[in-house]
Amino acid sequence: MMNINGNVALITGASSGIGAATALKLAAAGVNVGIAARRTDRLEALKTEITEKGGKALVIAMDVVDPASVETGVKKLVDAYGSIDILFNNAGLMPLSDVDQLRTGEWHRMVDVNVKGLLNTTAAVLPQMIKQHSGHIFNTSSIAGRKVFKGLSVYCATKHAVTAFSDGLRMEVGEKHNIRVTCIQPGAVATELYDQITDTGYRQQMDDLAKQMTFLQGTDIAETILFALQAPAHVNVAELFVLPVGQGW
Repeated sequence: MMNINGNVALITGASSGIGAATALKLAAAGVNVGIAARRTDRLEALKTEITEKGGKALVIAMDVVDPASVETGVKKLVDAYGSIDILFNNAGLMPLSDVDQLRTGEWHRMVDVNVKGLLNTTAAVLPQMIKQHSGHIFNTSSIAGRKVFKGLSVYCATKHAVTAFSDGLRMEVGEKHNIRVTCIQPGAVATELYDQITDTGYRQQMDDLAKQMTFLQGTDIAETILFALQAPAHVNVAELFVLPVGQGW
């Protein structure tokens, strides 16, 4: 089993949900966590919670859409702790709507954050991991990266892109640079993701769904990340498809 105590992690989208839960989980395991997002007030509160429990955290103001912001944040983390051993590409948006509503601003924002943002952080961190000849990259895809659902056409397209990129990245950097790549594919998780749904019909559907089954919590996904991280060095858990028991679709 890999010993991750003393490792350094960069977690994007760390201000809430899966990102915040993972930061807490990794910090408890002895990882120095760089918590990155735009809402730094949330990050400061998370840092306080981590340090009160004996962990170490560095607040990083980062907009993954802006390459300069990402580069600055990565440099800040490396300067503070000397390495980056874990990258968790977790920032994402999911505003549902039918294509014929032509909410093109939402489409472009999803592509910018879910795809380009992930590429920006990966590009910023890879040189450090290549230099170290070690690392582990986690990308948050979704059940929507495996299946397609009405109202989620553009979101599904972005998450299919994340799944495809993750597998290609694993093939290219695994043996060559000793970097493991894991694609996390959650089903329904209780997060703030649904707050971005501006379509009232689809928002109501999500609220109704939450009454019909027990959603996963951010901590459930954090547990799966810890599992993949602690796998023996020769093992790459390439994909983790994690669903609520009650999710039959």
